[in-house]
Amino acid sequence: MTEFVLASGSQIRRQILDNAGIDFSVEKPDVDESVIKDRRSDLSPAEMALVLGKAKAEAVSRGRSKALVLGADQTMELDGALLDKLPDASLARDRLIAMRGRSHQLHSGLALYRDGECVWQHQQSSTLHVRAFSDAFLDDYLERAGFALTASVGAYAFEGLGAQLFEKIDGDYYAILGLPLLPLLDALREFDVIPA
Repeated sequence: MTEFVLASGSQIRRQILDNAGIDFSVEKPDVDESVIKDRRSDLSPAEMALVLGKAKAEAVSRGRSKALVLGADQTMELDGALLDKLPDASLARDRLIAMRGRSHQLHSGLALYRDGECVWQHQQSSTLHVRAFSDAFLDDYLERAGFALTASVGAYAFEGLGAQLFEKIDGDYYAILGLPLLPLLDALREFDVIPA
């Protein structure tokens, strides 16, 4: 079997791969996302997710000969604008109010690299419809959400308390979490990481 490396510090991506029974190691890439976003400001949020995922995979792949390296990233789009993670939880109220009663998109970009070359890539988008939640709900959510307020761009963890923010989703659960699993599993079978 081929050595498989996850080029990500994301706990949820690790958990998804673990739960799927995949053997992998983790190496966090040394990639400054803000530099890429500044240089490539011409890209759409969906394109940016893929470019960031590729940059992470490439960075780790250069030092891992023969290994198959997965880079992944996710971006959020609201009204056509690319949003970043909040630097401070105190800003979460304004972000959530801006999202209330409206839809936004999450774009996942995945890339597999071997010896510094991209051998597979995948981009997948989901639309999430935020319900018109009350101010009382918002106060309670902000008090209870904790780390999720700054850990994800939307100030929510969809797999937890954040699910209460939504009335409907158009998309794949795993893609919303930032790792579209089924297309990735197909690729991992093709590259002899898991049995076909």
